Amino acid sequence: MSDVRVTIQRDSEREERVVTTGTTAADLFQGERSVVAARVAGELKDLAYELADGDVVESVEITSEDGLNILRHSTAHVMAQAVQELFPEAKLGIGPPIKDGFYYDFDVETPFHPDDLKRIEKKMQEIQKRGQKFARRAVSDDAAREELANEPYKLELIGLKGSAADAAEGASAEVGAGQLTIYDNLDAKTGELCWKDLCRGPHLPSTRAIPAFKLMRSAAAYWRGSEKNKQLQRIYGTAWPTKDELKAYLEFLAEAEKRDHRKLGAELDLFSIPEVLGSGLAVFHPKGGVVRKVMEDYARKRHEESGYEFVNTPHISKQKLFEISGHLPSYSDAMFPPVQFEGQDYRLKAMNCPMHNLIFQARGRSYRELPLRLFEFGTVYRYEKSGVVHGLTRARGFTQDDSHIYCAKEQMHEELDSLLTFVLDLLRDYGLSDFYLELSTRDESDKFIGEDEEWAEATETLRQAAEKQGLELVLDPGGAAYYGPKISVQAKDAIGRTWQMSTIQVDFQQPKRFELEYTAADGTKQRPVMIHRALFGSIERFFAVLLEHYAGAFPAWLAPVQATCIPIGDAHVPYLEEFAAEAKAKGLRVEVDSSSDRMQKKIRNAQKAKVPFMILAGDEDMAAGAVSFRYRDGSQENGIPKDEALAKLLDVVERRVQV
Repeated sequence: MSDVRVTIQRDSEREERVVTTGTTAADLFQGERSVVAARVAGELKDLAYELADGDVVESVEITSEDGLNILRHSTAHVMAQAVQELFPEAKLGIGPPIKDGFYYDFDVETPFHPDDLKRIEKKMQEIQKRGQKFARRAVSDDAAREELANEPYKLELIGLKGSAADAAEGASAEVGAGQLTIYDNLDAKTGELCWKDLCRGPHLPSTRAIPAFKLMRSAAAYWRGSEKNKQLQRIYGTAWPTKDELKAYLEFLAEAEKRDHRKLGAELDLFSIPEVLGSGLAVFHPKGGVVRKVMEDYARKRHEESGYEFVNTPHISKQKLFEISGHLPSYSDAMFPPVQFEGQDYRLKAMNCPMHNLIFQARGRSYRELPLRLFEFGTVYRYEKSGVVHGLTRARGFTQDDSHIYCAKEQMHEELDSLLTFVLDLLRDYGLSDFYLELSTRDESDKFIGEDEEWAEATETLRQAAEKQGLELVLDPGGAAYYGPKISVQAKDAIGRTWQMSTIQVDFQQPKRFELEYTAADGTKQRPVMIHRALFGSIERFFAVLLEHYAGAFPAWLAPVQATCIPIGDAHVPYLEEFAAEAKAKGLRVEVDSSSDRMQKKIRNAQKAKVPFMILAGDEDMAAGAVSFRYRDGSQENGIPKDEALAKLLDVVERRVQV
C-alpha cells in the first residue's frame, strides 16, 4: 500500500486528496449517488477505475450529457441481453446511445412484433432488479475473435478497429484505435458471467443503477447504415434518471405525435405524398396551397422592401456547371444520378447558387450595383436515402427560398449584420421567437477548399455578426460547408423542440471558381464576396415546422380558411353568404357551411378543421344586422354588427396575431 495523490476537479474548484493504492473512482465519490462515472484527464472511466498518482478526476453526474449517454448505453446492453435470453439465435449488431435514448440492432429470422417488445421489456426489468455488475476487461484482438466467434457482426467490427470505417453509425461505441475491451454482466451474488458484449464503455456500476426505461418501437435498419448490407432489426428505447422524467418524456412524445405534420397534413387536407409519385415528393392540396402562397407572398413582400431582386433558374443543368462550382465531387452523394441527353450528362439541380453565379456573370458589373441581392423560390432535388426521408422535413424535392448576395469585401460586415437582423425579424413574424445561433467552422479534414486566411476572415466576420444579436452562440467545429463557414438560426417551437431554420454562409471560393468580377471605383477588377442565405431552408420544411408549432391551428393570417359562417337554419344561409362575399371582397378567406348537417355538427367540423373563427347567425342576428363570433376555445361574442365583425377579422389578420 502506498499513497496516491489525486486532484478532484469540480467546475473551477480543485481539491487535492491523498488516497491509497487500489482506491477507485467509486471510493472517491462514495455517497454521491448521482455520480455514475468519472472523467480522468478528459477521458471517461468506469467508477471501478483504480486511481493513479497525479490523476485529475471529475465526477460525471447521471443528469449530464455524458451521464445520460452512459445510462442509455448501459440500458442498451440490458436490452441486448434480454433479447438473447428470449431469442438465443439473435446475432448482435451495435447498440449506441442516441438523443433521448438508445437502440440495438439484431439479426433475427423474423421481425420483432409489438408483443415481442413487451416480453423483452419485462425481461429487462428482471435483469435490472438482479443488479448485475458491469465489469470491464481488456482483451487482445485474437482473444476477442475467439470469445465472439458466434457473433459475425462483432467479428467484422474487430476487423475495422482503428479504421475510419469504425465510426459508421454507432460502431465507434464498440471499437476504437486502442486495445479492445469486453464488458461482462456478472451475477451480483456469485460473480458468474450472465452475458458479455464487445464495447468501449464506460458503463454504470450495475444494472440496478438504471432508474427508468421503456422500449419504444422496432424498425428495419441496414447494417452499419449501408443499403448494400443486410437488413437487421433495430429496437429503439429510452432511459431517464427518474421515473418522473421518463413520464414527462413520454407525455412530450404523445404531444409531438398529435402535432406530427404528416398526420395533420392528411387530417386537414393540406398535402399528401402519393406512393406512385415517390418517397419524399409531396403534392400540396388547395388548402395547403393557400398556406404556402401566403407564406411565399409575405416573404416576397419583405424581400422586395429590403432590396432583393427576383430571379428564376431551370431545374436541370449540364453536369459541367456543378463541376465548376465544386459541388461535384464534394456534394455528389446528395445529387441524383446523371441523365444522358444528346451525348452529355445533365443533373437535376441540388442547389441554386451555381445558376445565380451565371446571372451575375452574364454581363459586366459595377461597384455601384453592390450589394446585389438575388432571390429565388427555386425547387431543388436531393438524393436522400429512404431511411432518412421524413414527410416534408426531409424530402427529395423541395423549394428553397434561396438568396445569394454579392458584395465588396468592405461591405461584408454591414451586410451580414443587416441580413441576420432581417432573418430573425422575419421568422418572428411567422410566430417563432426563441432562438440561438450556431457557428459552423472547418476542421482539419480535407473536404474543405480555400486558403486558411480566407476561412479565418469569413469565420471571424460571421462570429462578430452573430454576437451583435445578443443570442446564445454555439460552436459547431467541422460543420461548415465545403466552401465556407456558416451561421445557422436554431429555433424552438411551442413544445420546446429545436429546428434548424435559416443558414447564412460566407463564400470566397465560388466567386473564384466562376471568375466573378466587378469594376471598382478606381477602375480595377475586383472579386466579390458571395453570401448564401436560405431563410426557411425550404418552403416545405418550414411549412411542416409551422404546422407542428401551431398544432395545425394556424394564426388567422396563415389559415387556409379564416372564418367559417354557420347558419342556425337554412333561412340564414343567404344572409351569411352576403357577409362572406363582403369579407372576400376585402381579401379575407371566408366560407359558408350550407350543408344539410345540423348546426352542432357544423361547429364540430369547423373545430376539427381548426378554423380560427366561426361566424354564426340566426333570426335575432339578421334582425339586428349582426353576427355572433365563436372562437377556437369555444368562447363566443354575440350581437356584433357586421361592419365591426369584418373590421375585427381584418385587424387580426393584418396584425398577424394568434387567437
